[in-house]
Amino acid sequence: MMHIILLSGGSGNRLWPLSNDTRSKQFLKILECASGQRESMVQRVWGQLGQKNLRERSVLATGRSQVELIQSQLGPEVELIVEPERRDTFPAIALAAGYLYSVKGAALSDVVIVLPVDLFVEDLFFDKVKELESLMVHTKAELGLMGVSPDHPSSKFGYIVPQSPITEAHGTEFFRVSHFVEKPDGPAALRLMEQSAIWNCGVFAFRLEYMIEHLIQRSLPIQYDELLNQYSRMEKISFDYAVVEQATNIVAMPYRGIWKDLGTWDALTEEVRTPLIGKGTLTEDSTRTHVINELDIPITVIGAPNLIVAASPDGILVSEKNASMRIKDVMKFGEQRPMYEERRWGRYRVLDYIKYPNGNEVLTKRICILQGKNLSYQYHLHRSEVWTVVSGVGEMVLDGNVRSIGKGDVIVIPAGAKHSLRAITDIEMIEVQTGSELVEEDVVRLAMKWEEIEVNVLS
Repeated sequence: MMHIILLSGGSGNRLWPLSNDTRSKQFLKILECASGQRESMVQRVWGQLGQKNLRERSVLATGRSQVELIQSQLGPEVELIVEPERRDTFPAIALAAGYLYSVKGAALSDVVIVLPVDLFVEDLFFDKVKELESLMVHTKAELGLMGVSPDHPSSKFGYIVPQSPITEAHGTEFFRVSHFVEKPDGPAALRLMEQSAIWNCGVFAFRLEYMIEHLIQRSLPIQYDELLNQYSRMEKISFDYAVVEQATNIVAMPYRGIWKDLGTWDALTEEVRTPLIGKGTLTEDSTRTHVINELDIPITVIGAPNLIVAASPDGILVSEKNASMRIKDVMKFGEQRPMYEERRWGRYRVLDYIKYPNGNEVLTKRICILQGKNLSYQYHLHRSEVWTVVSGVGEMVLDGNVRSIGKGDVIVIPAGAKHSLRAITDIEMIEVQTGSELVEEDVVRLAMKWEEIEVNVLS
Protein backbone atom coordinates (compact mmCIF):
# COMPACT_ATOMS: atom_id res chain seq x y z
CA MET A 1 0.00 0.00 0.00
CA MET A 2 1.11 3.59 -0.63
CA HIS A 3 0.97 6.58 1.74
CA ILE A 4 1.66 10.20 0.76
CA ILE A 5 3.20 12.80 3.07
CA LEU A 6 2.69 16.38 1.90
CA LEU A 7 5.21 18.80 3.36
CA SER A 8 3.95 22.33 4.00
CA GLY A 9 6.43 24.81 5.40
CA GLY A 10 8.43 27.82 4.36
CA SER A 11 8.35 31.47 5.32
CA GLY A 12 7.40 32.74 1.88
CA ASN A 13 9.86 35.64 1.92
CA ARG A 14 10.46 35.61 -1.85
CA LEU A 15 6.81 36.50 -2.52
CA TRP A 16 6.59 39.37 -0.03
CA PRO A 17 4.42 41.34 0.62
CA LEU A 18 1.60 38.87 -0.11
CA SER A 19 3.39 36.07 1.73
CA ASN A 20 4.61 36.21 5.32
CA ASP A 21 5.47 33.88 8.21
CA THR A 22 1.91 32.53 8.42
CA ARG A 23 0.85 32.82 4.77
CA SER A 24 3.60 31.11 2.74
CA LYS A 25 3.59 31.06 -1.06
CA GLN A 26 1.48 27.89 -1.29
CA PHE A 27 -1.50 29.72 0.25
CA LEU A 28 -1.69 32.70 -2.12
CA LYS A 29 -4.94 32.57 -4.09
CA ILE A 30 -3.52 33.82 -7.37
CA LEU A 31 -3.81 30.87 -9.75
CA GLU A 32 -6.95 30.53 -11.86
CA CYS A 33 -8.76 27.19 -11.81
CA ALA A 34 -11.05 25.69 -14.45
CA SER A 35 -14.12 27.42 -12.99
CA GLY A 36 -12.45 30.83 -13.35
CA GLN A 37 -12.12 31.31 -9.59
CA ARG A 38 -8.79 31.89 -7.90
CA GLU A 39 -7.07 29.12 -5.96
CA SER A 40 -3.80 28.62 -4.13
CA MET A 41 -1.05 26.10 -4.90
CA VAL A 42 -2.10 23.91 -1.97
CA GLN A 43 -5.74 23.94 -3.16
CA ARG A 44 -4.60 23.04 -6.67
CA VAL A 45 -2.50 20.08 -5.47
CA TRP A 46 -5.27 18.90 -3.13
CA GLY A 47 -7.70 18.99 -6.04
CA GLN A 48 -5.34 16.98 -8.24
CA LEU A 49 -4.92 14.37 -5.51
CA GLY A 50 -8.70 14.12 -5.34
CA GLN A 51 -8.96 13.57 -9.10
CA LYS A 52 -6.48 10.68 -8.83
CA ASN A 53 -8.21 9.18 -5.74
CA LEU A 54 -5.12 9.80 -3.61
CA ARG A 55 -6.54 12.07 -0.89
CA GLU A 56 -7.49 9.23 1.43
CA ARG A 57 -3.85 8.07 1.30
CA SER A 58 -2.47 11.52 2.11
CA VAL A 59 -1.46 13.26 5.33
CA LEU A 60 -0.15 16.81 5.53
CA ALA A 61 2.80 17.69 7.75
CA THR A 62 3.02 21.33 8.79
CA GLY A 63 3.81 23.73 11.62
CA ARG A 64 1.38 25.20 14.13
CA SER A 65 1.28 28.59 12.42
CA GLN A 66 -0.22 27.09 9.24
CA VAL A 67 -2.88 24.82 10.74
CA GLU A 68 -5.83 27.21 10.64
CA LEU A 69 -4.91 28.47 7.17
CA ILE A 70 -4.79 24.90 5.84
CA GLN A 71 -8.15 24.12 7.41
CA SER A 72 -9.57 27.33 5.95
CA GLN A 73 -8.44 26.43 2.42
CA LEU A 74 -8.81 22.61 2.42
CA GLY A 75 -11.50 22.04 5.05
CA PRO A 76 -11.41 20.61 8.57
CA GLU A 77 -11.32 16.99 7.36
CA VAL A 78 -7.72 17.16 6.07
CA GLU A 79 -5.46 14.88 8.13
CA LEU A 80 -2.70 16.96 9.74
CA ILE A 81 0.55 16.11 11.49
CA VAL A 82 1.57 19.24 13.39
CA GLU A 83 5.23 19.84 14.25
CA PRO A 84 5.68 21.37 17.72
CA GLU A 85 8.41 23.61 16.21
CA ARG A 86 10.25 24.09 12.91
CA ARG A 87 13.19 21.69 12.62
CA ASP A 88 13.75 21.13 8.86
CA THR A 89 12.57 18.30 6.62
CA PHE A 90 14.15 15.24 8.27
CA PRO A 91 12.38 15.75 11.64
CA ALA A 92 9.11 16.55 9.82
CA ILE A 93 9.26 13.37 7.72
CA ALA A 94 10.36 11.31 10.74
CA LEU A 95 7.38 12.57 12.76
CA ALA A 96 5.03 11.73 9.89
CA ALA A 97 6.55 8.25 9.56
CA GLY A 98 5.99 7.66 13.29
CA TYR A 99 2.39 8.76 12.85
CA LEU A 100 1.81 6.37 9.94
CA TYR A 101 3.40 3.51 11.89
CA SER A 102 1.97 3.88 15.39
CA VAL A 103 -1.29 5.80 14.82
CA LYS A 104 -2.43 4.75 11.35
CA GLY A 105 -1.11 1.20 11.74
CA ALA A 106 0.68 1.19 8.37
CA ALA A 107 2.68 -1.94 7.55
CA LEU A 108 6.47 -1.72 7.54
CA SER A 109 6.44 -2.89 3.91
CA ASP A 110 4.18 -0.01 2.81
CA VAL A 111 5.69 2.57 0.45
CA VAL A 112 5.76 6.18 1.66
CA ILE A 113 6.06 9.01 -0.88
CA VAL A 114 6.96 12.53 0.25
CA LEU A 115 5.81 15.47 -1.89
CA PRO A 116 6.17 19.23 -1.46
CA VAL A 117 2.74 20.83 -1.19
CA ASP A 118 3.63 23.75 -3.47
CA LEU A 119 4.00 21.69 -6.65
CA PHE A 120 2.89 23.21 -9.94
CA VAL A 121 2.46 20.18 -12.19
CA GLU A 122 -0.04 18.68 -14.60
CA ASP A 123 -2.27 15.77 -13.57
CA LEU A 124 0.10 13.30 -15.29
CA PHE A 125 2.57 13.90 -12.46
CA PHE A 126 0.35 12.03 -10.00
CA ASP A 127 0.12 9.04 -12.34
CA LYS A 128 3.93 8.96 -12.18
CA VAL A 129 3.70 9.09 -8.37
CA LYS A 130 1.72 5.84 -8.51
CA GLU A 131 4.42 4.39 -10.77
CA LEU A 132 7.04 5.34 -8.19
CA GLU A 133 5.33 3.05 -5.69
CA SER A 134 5.54 0.18 -8.17
CA LEU A 135 9.20 0.97 -8.90
CA MET A 136 10.07 0.74 -5.19
CA VAL A 137 8.40 -2.67 -4.96
CA HIS A 138 10.15 -4.13 -8.02
CA THR A 139 13.67 -2.70 -7.57
CA LYS A 140 13.96 -3.21 -3.77
CA ALA A 141 15.83 0.10 -3.62
CA GLU A 142 16.35 1.94 -0.33
CA LEU A 143 15.10 5.20 -1.82
CA GLY A 144 13.19 6.23 -4.91
CA LEU A 145 13.35 9.73 -6.37
CA MET A 146 11.44 11.47 -9.12
CA GLY A 147 13.12 14.24 -11.06
CA VAL A 148 12.27 16.49 -13.95
CA SER A 149 13.99 16.03 -17.31
CA PRO A 150 15.53 19.50 -17.89
CA ASP A 151 14.73 21.45 -21.05
CA HIS A 152 17.56 23.96 -20.47
CA PRO A 153 20.71 24.19 -18.32
CA SER A 154 19.70 25.84 -15.04
CA SER A 155 21.68 26.78 -11.94
CA LYS A 156 18.49 27.13 -9.84
CA PHE A 157 18.05 23.39 -9.16
CA GLY A 158 19.98 20.42 -7.85
CA TYR A 159 20.71 17.56 -10.27
CA ILE A 160 20.37 13.79 -9.86
CA VAL A 161 23.17 12.11 -11.82
CA PRO A 162 22.68 8.58 -13.22
CA GLN A 163 25.04 5.72 -12.47
CA SER A 164 23.63 3.59 -15.26
CA PRO A 165 21.63 4.24 -18.46
CA ILE A 166 17.86 4.63 -18.26
CA THR A 167 16.13 1.24 -18.26
CA GLU A 168 12.61 -0.06 -17.59
CA ALA A 169 10.91 -2.07 -14.88
CA HIS A 170 7.35 -3.14 -15.66
CA GLY A 171 6.97 -0.26 -18.12
CA THR A 172 8.47 2.41 -15.83
CA GLU A 173 11.66 4.22 -16.87
CA PHE A 174 14.32 4.60 -14.18
CA PHE A 175 18.04 4.65 -13.52
CA ARG A 176 20.38 3.88 -10.64
CA VAL A 177 21.69 7.04 -8.99
CA SER A 178 25.40 7.86 -8.90
CA HIS A 179 25.47 11.16 -7.01
CA PHE A 180 23.96 14.62 -6.66
CA VAL A 181 25.15 18.04 -7.80
CA GLU A 182 23.72 21.10 -6.05
CA LYS A 183 22.96 24.16 -8.24
CA PRO A 184 25.84 24.04 -10.74
CA ASP A 185 26.88 26.98 -12.92
CA GLY A 186 25.74 27.19 -16.55
CA PRO A 187 28.52 25.17 -18.25
CA ALA A 188 28.41 22.47 -15.57
CA ALA A 189 24.61 22.27 -15.88
CA LEU A 190 24.97 21.74 -19.63
CA ARG A 191 27.43 18.89 -19.06
CA LEU A 192 25.02 17.32 -16.56
CA MET A 193 22.21 17.47 -19.12
CA GLU A 194 24.47 15.63 -21.56
CA GLN A 195 24.83 12.89 -18.92
CA SER A 196 20.99 12.57 -18.72
CA ALA A 197 20.94 14.08 -15.23
CA ILE A 198 17.54 15.31 -14.02
CA TRP A 199 16.40 18.16 -11.77
CA ASN A 200 15.70 17.18 -8.17
CA CYS A 201 12.10 18.25 -7.43
CA GLY A 202 11.97 17.15 -3.79
CA VAL A 203 10.06 13.87 -4.21
CA PHE A 204 11.21 10.94 -2.05
CA ALA A 205 9.94 7.36 -1.75
CA PHE A 206 10.91 4.71 0.80
CA ARG A 207 9.44 1.72 2.55
CA LEU A 208 8.19 2.66 6.01
CA GLU A 209 10.58 0.14 7.55
CA TYR A 210 13.53 2.13 6.16
CA MET A 211 12.56 5.29 8.03
CA ILE A 212 11.70 3.44 11.22
CA GLU A 213 15.18 1.88 11.18
CA HIS A 214 16.68 5.37 10.82
CA LEU A 215 14.84 6.48 13.95
CA ILE A 216 16.11 3.46 15.88
CA GLN A 217 19.69 4.08 14.69
CA ARG A 218 19.46 7.65 15.98
CA SER A 219 18.10 6.44 19.35
CA LEU A 220 14.79 8.15 18.65
CA PRO A 221 11.38 6.71 19.57
CA ILE A 222 9.21 5.19 16.85
CA GLN A 223 5.91 5.92 18.63
CA TYR A 224 4.27 9.15 17.50
CA ASP A 225 3.46 10.49 20.99
CA GLU A 226 7.05 9.97 22.15
CA LEU A 227 8.40 11.57 18.98
CA LEU A 228 6.29 14.63 19.75
CA ASN A 229 7.65 14.77 23.30
CA GLN A 230 11.25 14.49 22.12
CA TYR A 231 10.91 16.60 19.00
CA SER A 232 13.03 19.45 20.35
CA ARG A 233 16.07 17.20 20.65
CA MET A 234 15.95 16.04 17.04
CA GLU A 235 18.72 17.47 14.90
CA LYS A 236 17.79 20.34 12.60
CA ILE A 237 18.78 18.75 9.31
CA SER A 238 17.27 18.25 5.88
CA PHE A 239 16.11 14.85 4.66
CA ASP A 240 18.58 15.18 1.76
CA TYR A 241 21.60 15.43 4.08
CA ALA A 242 20.37 13.05 6.78
CA VAL A 243 19.08 10.24 4.56
CA VAL A 244 19.40 10.67 0.80
CA GLU A 245 23.13 11.41 0.69
CA GLN A 246 23.83 8.48 3.03
CA ALA A 247 21.93 5.88 0.99
CA THR A 248 23.75 3.59 -1.44
CA ASN A 249 20.88 1.97 -3.32
CA ILE A 250 18.82 4.75 -4.91
CA VAL A 251 16.71 4.71 -8.05
CA ALA A 252 15.30 7.73 -9.85
CA MET A 253 12.46 8.10 -12.30
CA PRO A 254 12.45 10.89 -14.92
CA TYR A 255 9.29 12.96 -15.35
CA ARG A 256 8.86 14.72 -18.69
CA GLY A 257 5.70 16.70 -18.06
CA ILE A 258 5.02 20.22 -16.80
CA TRP A 259 6.76 21.12 -13.53
CA LYS A 260 7.52 24.64 -12.37
CA ASP A 261 8.97 26.21 -9.26
CA LEU A 262 6.72 29.22 -8.62
CA GLY A 263 8.86 30.55 -5.80
CA THR A 264 9.63 33.98 -7.32
CA TRP A 265 7.38 36.72 -8.65
CA ASP A 266 8.96 36.30 -12.09
CA ALA A 267 8.03 32.59 -12.23
CA LEU A 268 4.64 32.92 -10.52
CA THR A 269 3.32 35.66 -12.80
CA GLU A 270 3.97 33.42 -15.83
CA GLU A 271 1.01 31.36 -14.56
CA VAL A 272 -1.21 34.35 -13.70
CA ARG A 273 -3.54 34.84 -16.67
CA THR A 274 -4.78 38.33 -15.90
CA PRO A 275 -2.31 41.22 -15.49
CA LEU A 276 -4.47 43.03 -12.90
CA ILE A 277 -5.85 41.49 -9.73
CA GLY A 278 -7.59 43.88 -7.36
CA LYS A 279 -8.28 47.61 -7.65
CA GLY A 280 -6.24 49.52 -10.20
CA THR A 281 -5.49 50.54 -13.77
CA LEU A 282 -2.83 49.17 -16.08
CA THR A 283 -2.15 50.87 -19.42
CA GLU A 284 -1.68 48.81 -22.59
CA ASP A 285 1.94 49.90 -22.98
CA SER A 286 2.77 48.38 -19.56
CA THR A 287 3.50 45.07 -21.26
CA ARG A 288 4.34 42.01 -19.13
CA THR A 289 3.56 44.02 -16.00
CA HIS A 290 1.41 42.42 -13.29
CA VAL A 291 -0.43 44.25 -10.53
CA ILE A 292 -1.69 42.18 -7.59
CA ASN A 293 -3.43 44.44 -5.11
CA GLU A 294 -5.03 43.28 -1.85
CA LEU A 295 -5.61 46.82 -0.59
CA ASP A 296 -8.79 48.89 -0.90
CA ILE A 297 -6.94 51.76 -2.59
CA PRO A 298 -6.34 51.65 -6.36
CA ILE A 299 -2.92 51.27 -7.98
CA THR A 300 -2.29 52.88 -11.37
CA VAL A 301 0.63 51.87 -13.62
CA ILE A 302 1.36 53.90 -16.76
CA GLY A 303 3.88 52.97 -19.44
CA ALA A 304 5.98 50.73 -17.17
CA PRO A 305 6.76 47.32 -18.71
CA ASN A 306 7.98 44.08 -17.08
CA LEU A 307 7.18 45.03 -13.48
CA ILE A 308 5.62 43.23 -10.55
CA VAL A 309 3.57 45.55 -8.35
CA ALA A 310 2.27 43.67 -5.31
CA ALA A 311 0.43 45.31 -2.43
CA SER A 312 -0.95 43.91 0.83
CA PRO A 313 -1.42 45.15 4.39
CA ASP A 314 2.19 44.01 4.98
CA GLY A 315 3.65 46.43 2.43
CA ILE A 316 4.06 47.35 -1.25
CA LEU A 317 6.61 45.92 -3.69
CA VAL A 318 7.53 47.52 -7.01
CA SER A 319 10.22 45.59 -8.86
CA GLU A 320 11.47 44.74 -12.31
CA LYS A 321 10.46 41.09 -12.60
CA ASN A 322 13.91 39.67 -13.17
CA ALA A 323 15.16 41.52 -10.07
CA SER A 324 12.31 40.45 -7.78
CA MET A 325 14.29 37.53 -6.34
CA ARG A 326 16.58 40.11 -4.67
CA ILE A 327 13.83 40.81 -2.13
CA LYS A 328 15.57 38.57 0.44
CA ASP A 329 18.70 40.72 0.16
CA VAL A 330 16.80 43.98 0.60
CA MET A 331 14.14 43.24 3.23
CA LYS A 332 14.70 42.54 6.92
CA PHE A 333 12.13 39.85 7.61
CA GLY A 334 10.79 39.00 11.04
CA GLU A 335 10.71 42.58 12.32
CA GLN A 336 7.00 43.15 11.55
CA ARG A 337 4.02 41.09 12.64
CA PRO A 338 1.80 39.74 9.83
CA MET A 339 -0.88 42.31 9.03
CA TYR A 340 -3.24 39.87 7.29
CA GLU A 341 -4.10 36.27 8.18
CA GLU A 342 -6.57 33.60 7.14
CA ARG A 343 -7.98 31.38 9.88
CA ARG A 344 -10.21 28.31 9.96
CA TRP A 345 -13.14 30.62 10.77
CA GLY A 346 -12.40 33.43 8.28
CA ARG A 347 -9.79 36.18 8.10
CA TYR A 348 -8.60 39.41 9.68
CA ARG A 349 -6.65 42.49 8.64
CA VAL A 350 -4.72 44.80 10.98
CA LEU A 351 -5.87 48.40 10.46
CA ASP A 352 -3.76 50.22 13.04
CA TYR A 353 -1.25 49.61 15.84
CA ILE A 354 0.04 52.07 18.46
CA LYS A 355 2.40 51.57 21.39
CA TYR A 356 2.33 54.39 23.95
CA PRO A 357 5.30 55.53 26.10
CA ASN A 358 3.73 53.95 29.20
CA GLY A 359 3.86 50.51 27.50
CA ASN A 360 0.14 50.30 26.76
CA GLU A 361 -0.69 49.02 23.25
CA VAL A 362 -3.74 49.47 21.02
CA LEU A 363 -4.36 47.21 18.01
CA THR A 364 -7.30 47.60 15.62
CA LYS A 365 -8.45 44.76 13.33
CA ARG A 366 -11.17 44.24 10.76
CA ILE A 367 -12.43 40.69 11.24
CA CYS A 368 -14.66 38.55 9.00
CA ILE A 369 -16.16 35.33 10.40
CA LEU A 370 -17.70 33.17 7.69
CA GLN A 371 -21.25 31.84 7.89
CA GLY A 372 -21.50 28.77 10.11
CA LYS A 373 -17.98 29.19 11.52
CA ASN A 374 -17.10 30.13 15.08
CA LEU A 375 -14.28 31.49 17.19
CA SER A 376 -12.99 29.18 19.89
CA TYR A 377 -14.33 29.60 23.43
CA GLN A 378 -11.40 31.47 24.92
CA TYR A 379 -10.07 34.20 27.19
CA HIS A 380 -7.06 36.52 27.15
CA LEU A 381 -4.60 37.21 29.94
CA HIS A 382 -3.10 40.54 28.89
CA ARG A 383 -5.70 42.34 26.81
CA SER A 384 -9.29 43.53 26.74
CA GLU A 385 -11.31 43.84 23.52
CA VAL A 386 -14.14 45.96 22.14
CA TRP A 387 -16.10 44.56 19.21
CA THR A 388 -18.19 46.78 16.93
CA VAL A 389 -20.32 44.77 14.51
CA VAL A 390 -20.26 46.26 11.01
CA SER A 391 -22.48 43.75 9.18
CA GLY A 392 -24.11 40.34 9.59
CA VAL A 393 -25.65 38.53 12.55
CA GLY A 394 -24.26 36.03 15.00
CA GLU A 395 -24.65 34.33 18.35
CA MET A 396 -22.24 35.22 21.14
CA VAL A 397 -21.26 33.61 24.44
CA LEU A 398 -19.73 35.86 27.11
CA ASP A 399 -18.90 34.23 30.45
CA GLY A 400 -21.63 31.63 29.93
CA ASN A 401 -24.35 34.08 28.84
CA VAL A 402 -25.73 33.84 25.30
CA ARG A 403 -26.95 36.76 23.20
CA SER A 404 -27.63 37.58 19.57
CA ILE A 405 -25.53 40.31 17.99
CA GLY A 406 -25.86 42.26 14.75
CA LYS A 407 -24.96 45.44 12.89
CA GLY A 408 -24.27 48.36 15.23
CA ASP A 409 -23.81 46.30 18.40
CA VAL A 410 -20.80 47.10 20.61
CA ILE A 411 -19.48 44.42 22.96
CA VAL A 412 -16.87 44.97 25.69
CA ILE A 413 -14.77 41.91 26.60
CA PRO A 414 -12.53 42.45 29.66
CA ALA A 415 -9.29 40.52 30.13
CA GLY A 416 -10.10 37.09 31.55
CA ALA A 417 -13.67 37.03 30.21
CA LYS A 418 -14.54 33.78 28.45
CA HIS A 419 -16.11 34.35 25.06
CA SER A 420 -16.95 32.94 21.64
CA LEU A 421 -18.93 33.93 18.57
CA ARG A 422 -20.74 31.90 15.89
CA ALA A 423 -21.61 33.57 12.59
CA ILE A 424 -25.20 32.93 11.49
CA THR A 425 -24.41 34.93 8.34
CA ASP A 426 -21.00 36.25 7.32
CA ILE A 427 -20.26 38.73 10.06
CA GLU A 428 -17.77 41.61 9.95
CA MET A 429 -16.63 43.61 12.93
CA ILE A 430 -13.96 46.04 14.08
CA GLU A 431 -11.99 44.73 17.04
CA VAL A 432 -9.96 47.11 19.21
CA GLN A 433 -7.50 45.40 21.54
CA THR A 434 -5.88 47.24 24.47
CA GLY A 435 -3.34 45.87 26.88
CA SER A 436 0.30 45.44 27.83
CA GLU A 437 1.11 42.64 25.37
CA LEU A 438 -0.89 42.32 22.14
CA VAL A 439 0.27 39.05 20.58
CA GLU A 440 -1.69 36.24 18.92
CA GLU A 441 -0.33 33.81 21.51
CA ASP A 442 -2.26 35.58 24.31
CA VAL A 443 -5.21 33.23 24.14
CA VAL A 444 -6.35 30.35 26.34
CA ARG A 445 -8.68 28.10 24.35
CA LEU A 446 -11.28 26.13 26.27
CA ALA A 447 -13.22 24.62 23.35
CA MET A 448 -12.89 24.76 19.57
CA LYS A 449 -16.18 23.52 18.07
CA TRP A 450 -19.54 25.18 18.68
CA GLU A 451 -21.01 21.77 19.51
CA GLU A 452 -18.48 21.45 22.37
CA ILE A 453 -19.41 24.91 23.62
CA GLU A 454 -23.12 24.03 23.57
CA VAL A 455 -22.52 20.83 25.55
CA ASN A 456 -19.92 22.06 28.05
CA VAL A 457 -20.91 25.72 28.51
CA LEU A 458 -24.50 26.32 27.47
CA SER A 459 -26.20 23.15 28.68
